[in-house]
Amino acid sequence: MPNSQDFDHRVPLPPGLTAQAVGRAVSYIEKELADLVDIYYEQANVFSALVGIYGAKALDSVSVYEKSRHADLAQQRFPDLKRRGSPDPPPPEHSLESKASKRPWELQSHYDHAGWYVVWRYLVDPTASFEPDHPVIVWRVDVVFLRKDDWKYEGSKAGASGGGRTHTFGLRTAAKRLAGTHVYKRGDVKLTGGKPGPANGG
Repeated sequence: MPNSQDFDHRVPLPPGLTAQAVGRAVSYIEKELADLVDIYYEQANVFSALVGIYGAKALDSVSVYEKSRHADLAQQRFPDLKRRGSPDPPPPEHSLESKASKRPWELQSHYDHAGWYVVWRYLVDPTASFEPDHPVIVWRVDVVFLRKDDWKYEGSKAGASGGGRTHTFGLRTAAKRLAGTHVYKRGDVKLTGGKPGPANGG
């Protein structure tokens, strides 16, 4: 279980979601993805998707938020989770999207919907220098309510000649917008040159 001192209980959370549930989800992500690190080295973007998927799966199990029971909705539409008992589709205040990133601030989405977002900031640590038997750690969890105008459209660079990715939406002024939204942040990790690493310089 994550260190209780690494949680900030002042951070606003979606209705009914608790810091304890976030902590249990962090433990689940780290445990379940430990055996899937090879995917990270093959396709890092696929691994990030798995972190988000496992985060949603964990919250479905340990919190008042549940995944959509309609497979087509869960895989293709917003949100990943809704507060139990909410209508379909749920209002933004009861919607929760699970995202993951190895970057400290950037956030991208295929949608620009209003709602709550939980972002699992992770790093792959093959030497398990932070914790024994933990080749994957979630070092920060951002939880934030975003509105439509928080997003900016990022057009596709894909073309007939190949390359590029599909269009996305990026969070405007991400570092500023996410300030004060870290419900969980490991004290033994710090940013150096824009990348997370050991706080003690090890």
